[in-house]
Amino acid sequence: MVTFEKHKLSNGLTVLAHYDNTTPMVTTNILYRTGAKDEDAEATGFAHLFEHLMFEGSVNIPVFDTPVILAGGENNAFTTNDITNYYITLPADNIETAFWLESDRMLGLDLAEGKLETQKRVVIEEYRQRYLNQPYGDLFLLLRPLAYKVHPYMWPTIGKDISHIERADHKAVERFFNDNYVPGNAILSVGGNVTPERVFSLAEKWFAQVTAGAKNKKSIIQEPIQRERRELTVYRDVPADELVMVFHTGRRNDRDFYILDLLTDVLAGCESGRFPTTLVREKELFSEVDCYLTGDEDPGLVIISGRLKNDIDIEKAEKAIWEELNLLCTTQITDFELEKSRNRYESHHLMAMISASNKAFNLAFHEHLGDAGNINSESDKYMSVTKDEVTDTAQRTFRSDNCSVIRYMAKRK
Repeated sequence: MVTFEKHKLSNGLTVLAHYDNTTPMVTTNILYRTGAKDEDAEATGFAHLFEHLMFEGSVNIPVFDTPVILAGGENNAFTTNDITNYYITLPADNIETAFWLESDRMLGLDLAEGKLETQKRVVIEEYRQRYLNQPYGDLFLLLRPLAYKVHPYMWPTIGKDISHIERADHKAVERFFNDNYVPGNAILSVGGNVTPERVFSLAEKWFAQVTAGAKNKKSIIQEPIQRERRELTVYRDVPADELVMVFHTGRRNDRDFYILDLLTDVLAGCESGRFPTTLVREKELFSEVDCYLTGDEDPGLVIISGRLKNDIDIEKAEKAIWEELNLLCTTQITDFELEKSRNRYESHHLMAMISASNKAFNLAFHEHLGDAGNINSESDKYMSVTKDEVTDTAQRTFRSDNCSVIRYMAKRK
């Protein structure tokens, strides 16, 4: 059980506090309800660009990292299609340093032209290195617009096209900051050796002065139901063929998420899963094969990806995957498989909840999804999944007309 208290400032900032006196550390986690899906289709990559810009310092604090290091802490951030998340972990005695830093960059980030140009170059180079100059790097640049036709999940967090970052100017960046980095669009979650009373007092001291602002929430066009199989074949200079199959599924809060999370674990969660056992070792079609959920706030995807062994026909490999999926749709998984998958979830969950920083983030994330208290009910949802539900969900998900396929072929073929 993760105990916590909640407080809301007059400017709209939501504050969550979890007291854990078993650690000398504390984590301040601030989640902004802004991800890649909140961008304009002609100006993508801004959420990720801001993940970089937020460490360039504020108008009052020219270098962000130095005070963190001097306080004995560390900090980092990440961006998804749904959120941007920042955290600072440091000794509990130095917690006020984190409040000072986070409030000041929310109050007035330094968007000087020189700093903007520096981080634009960093992001552009990251785009080239990770997506253009790396084997299989552009796979998901191809996959997203194949699977999504109207929803902004059609582009990755790095952006749809690198030209969007190249032409980003000070005016556009400042507008994005003013629209999204406001108290009412943020959740501050604190976990560690600090009482809720102290957290709320510091929040009032450091964040109450930040103007509420007006969050211009973008209206998201929802993806229509896919009713036809989609395919794309490309040839690249890679050592082996790759097969990727994706299926639309529900939201992170939907019942199907918990069912499919266990189901994908049955398929490929460990070396004794069905895919490694059958497709890798027995049939020797793939050198590796994986299956996982995106777990997005809006309806997401189940992704199956496999690297083929040399000289294996890709149609034969896909047929073998369909045989495994059809088996799930027609025959119940075993009691042993369901129990093993539940146990693996429970083990990972318990290990994650040892960390105060993990608890701080998960509280913020569940609050973003609707209710921080759901952090304490998720385990019950997993444990209540039945074999009948697994079969029913498999039948509704693994359909040919709900499938998008990329055949990523080595040029030698």
